[in-house]
Amino acid sequence: MTVGQKVHQCLAQLESVAADFRSFALDTQDTNAQKLYAQLSETLQNQVINPLKSRVSYIEAQEPQYRVYQQAMQQGQQPQPKQPEQQR
Repeated sequence: MTVGQKVHQCLAQLESVAADFRSFALDTQDTNAQKLYAQLSETLQNQVINPLKSRVSYIEAQEPQYRVYQQAMQQGQQPQPKQPEQQR
């Protein structure tokens, strides 16, 4: 697995965790827990996910074969990074 593929996978997992925190905040009736989960989701988004998205953009600019992430996200699909072609 290439660095680009690993970064894409990590980003998808982090976005899933942030969504889980938002879901936990909606599912609980404890106001302190709601605030905690909402804060954790926001912190994860602002301090980890957004900077990582910037890094993904940089990687995609340097390695065009990894642009499938942007295409998949626009189509609402889970990204599947393109495998490097084998030489014959």
